[in-house]
This record gives sequence, C-alpha cells and structure tokens, in this order.
Amino acid sequence: MLVLMKRTLVGLLLLAGAHAFAAEGASEGRVLGYLGQALESSKIYASPNSHARVYYSAKQYQYLIVSKYNENYHKVMMSNGVYGYTRAAKVVILPQIVQQTNSLTSRANAARKGLNYIGTPYVWGGNDINNGIDCSGFVKKLYGDIGINLPRTAAEQAKVGTPITRLEDLKPGDRLYFWEKKRATIGHTGLYLGNGYFVHSSRGHNGVNTDRLTEKWQHILVAARR
Repeated sequence: MLVLMKRTLVGLLLLAGAHAFAAEGASEGRVLGYLGQALESSKIYASPNSHARVYYSAKQYQYLIVSKYNENYHKVMMSNGVYGYTRAAKVVILPQIVQQTNSLTSRANAARKGLNYIGTPYVWGGNDINNGIDCSGFVKKLYGDIGINLPRTAAEQAKVGTPITRLEDLKPGDRLYFWEKKRATIGHTGLYLGNGYFVHSSRGHNGVNTDRLTEKWQHILVAARR
C-alpha cells in the first residue's frame, strides 16, 4: 500500500452533478481562455447564431477552452485553433486560466492532452486512442507523444520512473497505479491532473474519463511514478 498522508483536497467543484478540476503546474505562456465544462450536450457554431454551421457537438460534462463573448454566447477554442461559439447557458466557465505552455514535452501537458480523448471507448488490449484503448495503452500513448517510451502493461510501467510516495507530492502528469485484487497485481493506471483528479481509460466509465482520487481509489493506489 502506498503511504499517503490524509488531507482535504482543495479546488473540488460540483456543478450540476459534474466534477471539475483546477489544473496545477502550468508554466507561463499565452493565455488561451478559461477552463469550461458543458452542462449538457452543446453545439459549437461557426458564428454566434444557432442557425450557423455546426463545428462540433460537445458532450455533457466535456471540458472546453472558453471565454465570454456576450450574454448569450461563449467563444470556444477548437483543437485546430479556430474559434466557435456555444450558448452561454449550456457551458459554465470555471475560474481556471488555460495557458499554452512553453514546454511541448512536459508530463503535465500529456495529462491535459488526455482530456481531448474523453469518450474514447475502453477496449481491453486496445491501442487506438480515438477508437478504443485500455488504461495502460492510454498512458503509454500520451507519454509516447512527449518522447517517453513506457512498457505496455500497468504492472510493468509501475517499475519505471521516479517513485512518489506521498499524496501531496503528486504533480500533474504523474502516473498512478492501482491494485487489482481479482488478479492480485497492478491492473489499472491513469495520469494525475492536479487537485485530486486523474484521467484514465476506465472500464467502469466505458472509456476515457476523469475521476476524483477519493478514498476508494487511494485505498488501492499502490504506486505513483514520475
């Protein structure tokens, strides 16, 4: 069992049944907007008009990069850098500034990039981050994108890197490893986001999603690596 000091996790926000996190450890860079979250399925339009072309349909609870445009619409940054618009009533703006970090190879960037794949289906042994992937494949892919080659399984990955032994020492991008009682081995992994949340490909969520590092998860957290 990993030794974790008990403390109250800060920055936890409950909104319409959804959870949100405030990202930590962002280096200075160009401000892109604020972290936002869709309260329900939300269309993103090419202009602030519901009759405009639809760029994308955000899923309920999906994280977005947003800024206020007017009373009726928020401006949304798309992955290709183009801006779209969504109804303000359907998206909440959180008090967390999103910056384009100067380092393209940081572990924190790898964790934040994982949010782009929320909704990708969970597939045992899967390696396709867009169409189906498992937990260790997800972590391996995101770390591979920043030039760090990890072993394929969670148990093997847990032996690689600098050990983190206390909860308060975790930083965004650190890898978390959880015990699977049924197989008596490390059987699950994810990437720490900051302020008590992590992103992972979860069978329980049927795919990529975020979770709060609650006592349930802490109880089976047996390793963390940087």
